[in-house]
Amino acid sequence: MSTTEAATRPGGEVETQVQKRRTFAIISHPDAGKTTLTENLLLKGGAIRLAGQVKARGDNRRARSDWMKIEQDRGISVTSAVMTFEYRGITCNLLDTPGHEDFSEDTYRTLTAADSAIMVIDAAKGIEAQTLKLFEVCRLRDVPIITFINKIDREGQDPFELMDEIASKLALDTVPMIWPAGMGGLLRGIFDPENDRFVPYAKPGSSPDDEPESLSGDKIAEYLGADELAKFQEEMELAREGSSAFDIEQYRAGHMTPVYFGSALRKLGVRELLDAVVDFAPPPRPQPAASRMVEPTEPKVTGFVFKVQANMDANHRDRIAFMRICSGKFKRGMRLKLSSSGKTIGVHNPILFFAQDRELLDEAFAGDIIGIPNHGTIRVGDTLSETEDLTFTGIPNFAPEILRRVRLDDPMKAKHMRRALESLAEEGVTQVFKPEIGANWVVGVVGQLQLEVLASRIASEYDIKVHFEPSPYETARWVTAEDPAELKRFMEAHRGNMATDRDGAPVFMGKSAWELGYTLEKWPKVRFSATRERAPAAA
Repeated sequence: MSTTEAATRPGGEVETQVQKRRTFAIISHPDAGKTTLTENLLLKGGAIRLAGQVKARGDNRRARSDWMKIEQDRGISVTSAVMTFEYRGITCNLLDTPGHEDFSEDTYRTLTAADSAIMVIDAAKGIEAQTLKLFEVCRLRDVPIITFINKIDREGQDPFELMDEIASKLALDTVPMIWPAGMGGLLRGIFDPENDRFVPYAKPGSSPDDEPESLSGDKIAEYLGADELAKFQEEMELAREGSSAFDIEQYRAGHMTPVYFGSALRKLGVRELLDAVVDFAPPPRPQPAASRMVEPTEPKVTGFVFKVQANMDANHRDRIAFMRICSGKFKRGMRLKLSSSGKTIGVHNPILFFAQDRELLDEAFAGDIIGIPNHGTIRVGDTLSETEDLTFTGIPNFAPEILRRVRLDDPMKAKHMRRALESLAEEGVTQVFKPEIGANWVVGVVGQLQLEVLASRIASEYDIKVHFEPSPYETARWVTAEDPAELKRFMEAHRGNMATDRDGAPVFMGKSAWELGYTLEKWPKVRFSATRERAPAAA
């Protein structure tokens, strides 16, 4: 059926628009070059006019996708930014995830909103620990991955070794779509065998703001010496013979990854990578709800909130809920039902993001990410739907690995501190537990850097000085039981270990792994869970 026919029949506009959407995340280990790649993708898509380097001086030092003060100070991404741009008639929704392992929860939730991912690998370091963790998250959700091997303009591993490492460590079939002509100091450019195109490498000092030109494949002989050309042709033949042919269905099923070599800093291979996203990455996929699968082409609007961000604009104390639209055509002013409260809310000022920049939008379709300003009524894990009682699943809280007591410098600000902690817990920056016995709040985080971010944001956004002290607890688990009486007996027997989370759910706080194990054995009818769905169990 033609695009025109699809657009004119009932529901056809939704179907047409869905096919024109690509919603993808970028995942990597810290320092693999993710922020630089993100900026150059945005530059290529016309979303920005100047790509700043994270380590550049002055105002350019602030990567456009890193808006929080600690991100600007350290040159790392600790929150997930959402950016929308157009490329070749396709609406691209790019989700930039935190690279640091201490923010893996935020990354996990962001990946629930993505239909595909770009995995960035440093050519010198190969697959690092955090890359592996993030890949496993993608595998859990069958998220297809395009691999970008970055920094080939520096000394790195052999391309074949890198391909073998991806194949062995990630159990993926690798297909080289772009092959480097040399590496490091001997880099001459990249070659696209499918389209017979050669892109020469412009060495540092030769107009770095210009995008490398794509030439006819036979031009490669003008840039390589006879020995270099012979070696390249031999490698290219080996690479193609040793790999399977690219199969888009295998890629979309998560079994195969097309591999692109390049240098984000030198803009080498960025155009080819973005072309791959448009050509190969899937349009919006069906999303799992508690009662059924929701198809993106359904006419009624549904969506889920995977992130809440407070105080992006420090002057206005704003709170933005990031909603992934899962189906239908969203229009400004629509009234949508909120799963957590059952109330209907009007969405009058929905916004599209580019980091700090935002603009009001009139309509959006499945796959789009919109921001909904609110005053704490919408939380991470909430489902919004036009008519149906629906709850999307798969957005969990994870048991924290570090538990700390919160100590306040000024006891008169206890109420303000509680509001600050609850607000930041709603964003997913931390988890907050209120022990049954004792007045001190306990915060739970995955990594030490989260505590620094927490203290920094409470100080800058709420003007409250807090410190974190060791807590007597090492581990936390949510507790449930089929028999309410059994759960009540358990809680009464362990009052000194019990707390409640921000939703009032009971949590067992263990002083050690041994104590947790012992308690598990003693209470076989009580379930101890390391994860808990942020959405309610039933709509």
